[in-house]
Amino acid sequence: MNIAEYKGVMVFAEQRDGVLESVGLELIGEASRLAAHLKESVTAVLVGSNIKSLATELASYGADRVIIVDDAVLSHYDTEAYTQAVTAVVNKYKPEIFLVGATTLGRDLAPRLSGRLRTGLTADCTELSIDEATRELWSTRPTFGGNLLATIVCPDHRPQMSSVRPGVMAKLAKDTSRKADVIEEQITFDKSKFKVRFIDKVVDKSKKIDITEAKVLVAGGRGVGKEGMPLLINLAQSLHGELAGTRALVEEGMVESSRQVGQTGKTVKPDLYIAAGISGAIQHVIGMENSELTIAINTDKEAPIFQVADLGVVANFHEVAPVLIKKLGEIQA
Repeated sequence: MNIAEYKGVMVFAEQRDGVLESVGLELIGEASRLAAHLKESVTAVLVGSNIKSLATELASYGADRVIIVDDAVLSHYDTEAYTQAVTAVVNKYKPEIFLVGATTLGRDLAPRLSGRLRTGLTADCTELSIDEATRELWSTRPTFGGNLLATIVCPDHRPQMSSVRPGVMAKLAKDTSRKADVIEEQITFDKSKFKVRFIDKVVDKSKKIDITEAKVLVAGGRGVGKEGMPLLINLAQSLHGELAGTRALVEEGMVESSRQVGQTGKTVKPDLYIAAGISGAIQHVIGMENSELTIAINTDKEAPIFQVADLGVVANFHEVAPVLIKKLGEIQA
């Protein structure tokens, strides 16, 4: 492999039903920072059907070039079809770095791309940086149950691939005056390798906000307990926020798995994060430490959560919550 042939930073811009996923825009922002160190450009890869109009939005968030693969075959996500399409684009344009969002779709797609491209993949990264002497991508991720951070490099193969959780990286400010070169690629698919047939799509119509998009999160831990759940839900509603929780509450069936914050859940970055009855194990903290304002409520003044909290309340949540809910009601009235 001639590593010198590979240039620039490429991002898989995930879309669903013609709407760009936020993680793709976040990765374009991070790609712009990495590309500045490399003195290279940022390319977004957009795959789907009837999605050409999305190129303008990708440009406004920092993409210098948008490569579109628009085909009816790609109307619904199919692992093999998407893998063939993106592999063809990467092999043609040879990016030095390729980034994918660690969404449900991205976690399925990224390892298959890595295998086809014969390169490494560092999954679930929380930090990316460039070694300017070697131009190597340093990908940092939690390991050993979140107790350690490992920095991984891929010196001998290109592209250097990393997947990043939604909510970890920051978007660039939207600038509608930004323009991008738009290239449409036609892919010849090997349909003999397609093993899955799309039958139907069932959509969750509950209209719940994804916790990675929420501005206010009220999260509960083991200290809340079953008897404290009505208070937790009431507090979240009083703040016009969303309910979240630790793995303990998910395992006990009190919070949906899609609402779990932490290493085995989701990474969030709300304006306000209330941690109720949460001790602050590193596995949880790694998923919420970038919140703008963190308020912790815990009876144990030595709890690790207070080390990352902006405001700590040493008290029983069951006693504090009714007071907060009452005061919020008075303010809103």
